[in-house]
Amino acid sequence: MARFKQLRRMFPYGPRTLKILGTLCGVSIVVPLTLGSGNHTFYSNVIMPLARKMDPEKAHGWAVFLARFYSIPGIRNAKPDPILKIDFCGIEVASPIGLAAGFDKDAVAFHGLGEMGFGFVEVGTVTPKPQPGNPKPRLFRLTEQNAIINRMGFNSCGLKYVESSLKNRNMKQVVGVNLGVNKNSNDALSDYKEGIVTLGPYASYLVINVSSPNTPGLRDLQRKEFFGKLLYHVMNEKNKLKNKPPPLLVKIAPDLTDQELEDICQSVVSHAVDGVIVCNTTISRKGVEENELRDEPGGLSGAPLRERSTQLVKQVYRLTGGQVPIIASGGVFTEEDVLEKLRAGASAVQMYSGFVFQGPTVVAHLNRQLAARLKADGVTDLKKLVGADVNLMQRASTSKT
Repeated sequence: MARFKQLRRMFPYGPRTLKILGTLCGVSIVVPLTLGSGNHTFYSNVIMPLARKMDPEKAHGWAVFLARFYSIPGIRNAKPDPILKIDFCGIEVASPIGLAAGFDKDAVAFHGLGEMGFGFVEVGTVTPKPQPGNPKPRLFRLTEQNAIINRMGFNSCGLKYVESSLKNRNMKQVVGVNLGVNKNSNDALSDYKEGIVTLGPYASYLVINVSSPNTPGLRDLQRKEFFGKLLYHVMNEKNKLKNKPPPLLVKIAPDLTDQELEDICQSVVSHAVDGVIVCNTTISRKGVEENELRDEPGGLSGAPLRERSTQLVKQVYRLTGGQVPIIASGGVFTEEDVLEKLRAGASAVQMYSGFVFQGPTVVAHLNRQLAARLKADGVTDLKKLVGADVNLMQRASTSKT
C-alpha cells in the first residue's frame, strides 16, 4: 500500500496531462511497429517534443513509471555490442554508458532502465529518512540549450524503502547507490554511515554525494578541513561490510577552485577511495545567459556543462596519476561526447539530460554508434582509449586544459 501511494503521488491526473499521455502511448506503440521498432529518430523528434509539453516533474514521474512497468517496442533487451565491454573499480560493464543518479531516485525502475542498454544504473540520491525535498516547481527545462535546472533537494523515500527494492534484485545487473544526507540532519557523517550499512550489501558500488548545490551546507564537506576526515570514516565503514565490500566513489562539484580540486584529489589518493564521479550540477549559468529561466536557483546540467566536465576529468586524471577510476558526468549526448570523456581519463560515463531530451532509444542508439566507430577505427579494447588525450607528465592545471 505504501508503494502504491508513492507511485500515485508521482503521477498527474489532470485532463491536459491525460490527453498528452494518451497521445504518447498510442503513437509510441503503433507508429514504431510500422516504421521499425525502437526508431531513434522518431522517438527523438516526435515522441520527446510531445512529452516536453507536460510539466517537467510530472513527465519525469511518468517516465519512471513507464520504465518500470511498460514495454516500448524495440527498446527492451537492447544488448550492447561486446566490443563495448569495459571495467571500472573492478566492475565489468557491458557498455561504458550508464545512467546518472537523479532519475530513478527510489530504485523502482533500475531493471527496466538496464534493459534499455545502459551498462549500469545509479539510483538515488537516497537519504536516511524520507523527505519531500524542496517546494515545487523545482525542475525546469531549458530546451534551446539542451539543459536542465533542478533544485529537487534530495526528495527521497528513504533507506528502508530503497532497501526493500534492492534486496531481491538480480545482482548480475550493475546498480550503484548514491547516498546523501537529510536536510535537517546535524550529523552528515552518521547519515552517510547509515546509508553504507543499510544499502552497501545490495549495491554494485556506493557513491558519497557531497556536491549537490540544493542541500544547504553540503558542498562545505568538500573543504579540506572536513573532506579527509569524511573519507577516512566512510571508507572505514565500507570496509566493515561482510563479504566483499562494494567500491566507494565520491561525487564532486564542477565549481571547485584549483586548490580545492588539488586538495580533494590528494585526499582521494591518501584514503584509497575507489573512484571519483566528475561532476555534479553547476551553479554557473555559462551557456544559458539568454534563457529566461537562467535565474532560477538550482544546479544546471546538460550540454552547457560538457566542456567543464571534460576539463575536470582531465585534471582529476592528472592529479591522481591515472590511478583512480573516474566516471564522467555532464553533457553526454553523442558517441563523440562519450569518446571525449574516455580520452580525457574517464573509464565510464553517465547520462541524464541527454537521456531526458533524446528519449529511451538514445542508449541503444549510442551503443550502436559507438561500436561502429570503434570498429571503423580499429579499436578492439575500449580501455586503451582511457586517458589517451592526457599527458600525465604535464603539470596539472585547471586553467590550461
